[in-house]
Amino acid sequence: MAKPPTNAVRFAYKGSRLKPLRAFCQVARLGSVSRAAEALYLSQPAVTLQLQALERELGVRLLERSGRRLSLTREGELLYELARPLVEGLDGLASNFREQVRGLDAGELNVAAGSSTILYLLPGIVDAFRQRMPDVRLSLHNVTGASGLDLLRSDAVDLAVGSMLDVPADLSYAPVYRFEPMLITPLDHPLASKPDLQLKDLSPYGLILPPKRLTTYRLVDLVFQQNRVPYTVALEVGGWEVIKQYVAMGLGISIVTAICLTEADRQRLSARSLARWFPSRSYGVVMRKGKFLSTQARAFVDLIQPELLADREYDQGGHSAR
Repeated sequence: MAKPPTNAVRFAYKGSRLKPLRAFCQVARLGSVSRAAEALYLSQPAVTLQLQALERELGVRLLERSGRRLSLTREGELLYELARPLVEGLDGLASNFREQVRGLDAGELNVAAGSSTILYLLPGIVDAFRQRMPDVRLSLHNVTGASGLDLLRSDAVDLAVGSMLDVPADLSYAPVYRFEPMLITPLDHPLASKPDLQLKDLSPYGLILPPKRLTTYRLVDLVFQQNRVPYTVALEVGGWEVIKQYVAMGLGISIVTAICLTEADRQRLSARSLARWFPSRSYGVVMRKGKFLSTQARAFVDLIQPELLADREYDQGGHSAR
């Protein structure tokens, strides 16, 4: 039997090329062998051996340490661009096949969103989606903050819609809408008609704010602290509708996002922009990087902003501009 050429290197892993490529893509995505091992349900040594074998075969260094993270070399970036679609395509093959068999208009879609997003932003989008895909079972999971991200990471939902201040490395955020911060008061309140409104003018009046754990409260506190303006909280209560009702009753004033203000609200409340001190708040689509999006999910995102996936490549990172 003829011997193989001396320059031909043989590795057992070649019988299953997908495994080392999957390990490489996970390390590239997560920046850590340990986190990649957890995601793949493998030991760290197993992942390390697969990476080493891949580097030996290709004859280049694919990863290098940058602080506590592993980052891609130029060659690693090139391989990641080539390997990622292959790995994701194969990993999503069974799911995609089942969806195609059921038909483009069948299946289910799970979306995580907070109360304000569900109440003010999504009604028209949900209505359009139901008309486009009437056979899809759509489930809106009313969750906020970390709870929604946990559902996204565990694949309990396909995507999330809402607002983000900080974007974790494993998620992609594409801001689509932007709303100004607004001061709301009763119509006859002194601040409703005060000329040249200043942030310090709010100090004598108690604020009605969402609970401390939510983004709005933290943002209000940050702005007052940065401007060294004292403030008091008269009441903590969840839900923009409740807050607006209590303000209309004269129980305090509040700082809300313009997304929650309707024409009916402006008949009973005074609303003034606070964009001079507070950043506008963005709302958009949150997805897990590397997540295979179903036909239903892509259709839903397309209704939020057409061509969003095509323009951004759905698994690329996004940034909140707030």
